[in-house]
Amino acid sequence: MGTVGKIESLWRYPVKSMRGEEVERVYLGFAGVYGDRLYAIGSDEAHKGFPYLTGREQRKMVLYTPRFRHPDKAAMPPNLMDAESIEPGMTAVYPDRDELAVDIETPDGETFAIDDPALMEKLNENIGRKHGLSVLRSDRAFTDCRPVSLCSLATAAQLGEELGKDVDKRRFRANIYLDLDGAPGYAENDYVGKSLRIGDKVTVQVLERDPRCAMITLDPDTADRDPSVLKKVTDDHEGYTGVYAAVLIEGTVHVGDSVELLG
Repeated sequence: MGTVGKIESLWRYPVKSMRGEEVERVYLGFAGVYGDRLYAIGSDEAHKGFPYLTGREQRKMVLYTPRFRHPDKAAMPPNLMDAESIEPGMTAVYPDRDELAVDIETPDGETFAIDDPALMEKLNENIGRKHGLSVLRSDRAFTDCRPVSLCSLATAAQLGEELGKDVDKRRFRANIYLDLDGAPGYAENDYVGKSLRIGDKVTVQVLERDPRCAMITLDPDTADRDPSVLKKVTDDHEGYTGVYAAVLIEGTVHVGDSVELLG
């Protein structure tokens, strides 16, 4: 047990399946990364158990850039300091919904409020049968399975070596990318069932490996598909890349924070 590495970068995705934003610090609460996947685009053509329009149907979604209208208010819970001052540390709350409003820049440079019907029209372009689209909003992140996703840099690098080409880590849309001090790719698999302390307080339980889908075939800069990435993950890594975790002790983490394996 002991320190196994550090945080290389932190990411949150204000709108499910759209472009993420790299940040220097995040608040990790029981619901996941503060401000992560607060919004999703609902589709009446989707499965009831997964009622979203995603990059699987509209691959250019990964090129749409969400931005919080009030980034200062979206950075941290408004009562964080007061909540943490109460022993043993109270759970902080989200601000008013208006303070977490999001605008979306499209790949061609237009900007719309997320609830603008014109944005729904844009998202319906070139996907065959039109979907009935709506904006979904929740303080509980619209993550696929678990609140927080982690992936090591070595894992993305190993996949690149196996494929003989660069594999951008952003394909895996993790919240936390780890520099694991020279450990080999997929070393994070060994943490399943164990706890990690990040920085001096936050503790997460690694629950399971992250099953992958066609989203990782999309280039984060062009939205071009590369099926070989998913095929490699499926054929050689049982369909998994990275891990999912749940938050046991909430708090703020920063780029460069140490990651300690607790057992």
